[in-house]
Amino acid sequence: SLTKSGDEDSLRVTYQMAEQLRPVMLGLDKRSPIVASHSLVAAAAVAAGFTNVINLVIDNYAQWFVVVPGALNLVQGPSNYHAFLRMGVPPSQLQLAGHWIPKDLVEGIPSACARRTKRAGCKPLRLLIPVGGAGAQRKFVSKLIRALSPLVKAGKVQLFLNAGDHVHMRDAFIEALTSSGLEYDTVGDMTGVRAFKDALLANDGEAEPKTSATLFSFTDYFTAVATTDILCNVADVLTCKPSELAFYPIPKLMIRRVGDHEAYSALRASELGDGTLEAREVEDALAYVQLMMKKELLTEMNASIVRNNTIGVYDGCKNAIRIALERAEAAE
Repeated sequence: SLTKSGDEDSLRVTYQMAEQLRPVMLGLDKRSPIVASHSLVAAAAVAAGFTNVINLVIDNYAQWFVVVPGALNLVQGPSNYHAFLRMGVPPSQLQLAGHWIPKDLVEGIPSACARRTKRAGCKPLRLLIPVGGAGAQRKFVSKLIRALSPLVKAGKVQLFLNAGDHVHMRDAFIEALTSSGLEYDTVGDMTGVRAFKDALLANDGEAEPKTSATLFSFTDYFTAVATTDILCNVADVLTCKPSELAFYPIPKLMIRRVGDHEAYSALRASELGDGTLEAREVEDALAYVQLMMKKELLTEMNASIVRNNTIGVYDGCKNAIRIALERAEAAE
């Protein structure tokens, strides 16, 4: 698989590309902490002579091109930590930090889990279905929407569909909704997204959306990405491929992966208790939806999230900044 072939040569190519970015950073104080969310940025900082570089390692599958020699590579889970040690990454350049999660989502875990648990089994199941950054999954997600339509019409399931900034996904969502006879509302900007979230939080979280399906579609990338983060607070289940969203603190229905490396992120979520195993077929996804419409599975998933939060599983971003500042202070 191409997405599992990030070997030593891939690392060499990444570093060679990073060296071309050195001029962008040469004028900065080399003692400044650099926290990079992509290995190319971290490699560029190391090449430019920065001495305190933190690389936030993506995914849950160890590959050479996602680590950076000369940086402190922080990983999200223990299996990745073990694998990188076996590959030969020096222990001094490797540390387990936790998941990369937005601050608002982490701080909202107690209240969001309490709302979901209260809704479990007695309110419509809210499925947040975002598409990946590349806009893949069109056929699978369209088929899933059609398969879910009887449950939506029966008032048992609600759909929050985030097409992001992908026109072809917006059109695919609209076609799936209209061909299934589903009424839907649309939201097209950040003001509308925040108003949608606030409306659902009204009356102690008892409010419901205007229609059982809501389509979110945007012209800019930032709003497209931020919308998923915002809606996680009012959704019951995040229904997505096992990308970086597999690490989010919300019950997750992991649907068919795009890259083979993503399978390991689904395993991470499943073992933590906050996500399902990967549902490769629409029929498998529907089976999980039927389980999630009952009380037991969602209640246990939310309880797992609360437990994980108490031991810092979702504190990766906070830990990364703390470590960077501690290293800067020690170097003075």
